[in-house]
Amino acid sequence: MPRIHIVYFSCKRLEKPAAIGSYDPDDVIFLLKDLSGVALEQRTEDRETAMQTGGHYSESLPIEYQPTAEYIGLFELTLNDSAARIARAVGTVSEMILKKHGFDVVLASLARGGTPIGVLIKRYVKQMYDVNLPHYSLSIIRGKGIDENALLYMNQNHPGKAVQFIDGWTGKGAIRKVLIDACAQMKRKYGIELNDELAVLADPGYCAGTFGTREDFLIPSACLNSTVSGLISRTVLRDDLIGPNDFHGAKYYKEWEPSDLSRVFVDKISAYFDETVNDSKEEANQMEGNPSQMAITWQGMQDIARIQTDFGITDVNFIKPGVGETTRVLLRRVPWKILVDRLDNPNLKHILLLAQDRGVPVEEYKDMTYSCCGIIKALKGETE
Repeated sequence: MPRIHIVYFSCKRLEKPAAIGSYDPDDVIFLLKDLSGVALEQRTEDRETAMQTGGHYSESLPIEYQPTAEYIGLFELTLNDSAARIARAVGTVSEMILKKHGFDVVLASLARGGTPIGVLIKRYVKQMYDVNLPHYSLSIIRGKGIDENALLYMNQNHPGKAVQFIDGWTGKGAIRKVLIDACAQMKRKYGIELNDELAVLADPGYCAGTFGTREDFLIPSACLNSTVSGLISRTVLRDDLIGPNDFHGAKYYKEWEPSDLSRVFVDKISAYFDETVNDSKEEANQMEGNPSQMAITWQGMQDIARIQTDFGITDVNFIKPGVGETTRVLLRRVPWKILVDRLDNPNLKHILLLAQDRGVPVEEYKDMTYSCCGIIKALKGETE
């Protein structure tokens, strides 16, 4: 008997979102609902308690850390020292994307940590090849999934084009797993086939197949929050704020424009592309010729298992590995302690400064895949 396959396609027509964010509109379009007028911020301790007692991190926003002059100075110093290194990694991941998709691709950066990297990849392709790739930034939330309306909007405006998801770095690989599930869901619900591969600037967790480097070093955009991500908050998903035809939400912090470094960051790194392009192409060619270098091994999870055992931590979500994730723990969570591979690691100056500022103990923990790891404090006594 012949089988009949029924595939459901969405006939939903989604409107272009209101322009938000401090980037040039040619750099990125945010597929986000503007919630700037809604009071969403909670004290860090109150928010942490809510999350550890059944609440979800996407239902509120942290009060964003306003860096000291010393910390901003450290950001600027780090940016100056690492701009060429980052430009080279941006070029490498860009070349790998082009090898896989050519120019017939839409860049989809994951808000908000992926947004600066997506902007840089778009700029690299424009600067080196004079091709203006479409670039959107959309929300993905652990435990809730990706913004399906954003994906439908992209498909509506670029039918048939490949989509390349982009993030800043990997930690445990939790977002990669959410992305895999989300792409499978889009195929089941709408018949839209998406590649769930994630491209990142740095992949210390060995859970992305497209990357600029696997070294766990400081990406300066991880140092700051909205002031290096287009003045956009973390994304929000709450039934009373986000309707069935809405994109996930975020706030646009226009009041912080005087301290915004979003364009400074991407301008500084873009200026090095001409200098680093040959190295980037060579690295991408080497990896293409040796696929084992791109193997996804989830190596970082071995560290996580050891840390869980050594410190008696039952909830793996309390462990945030890598420079980027540790920075986030110190900026917007309640940290218990910070583990570092060595105290004199030059990549960890800002980590040590933040830990000192917040009174968080730092402990040397040898033989990690990562340079450092942040452990969130269990407010109900788990790690006391």
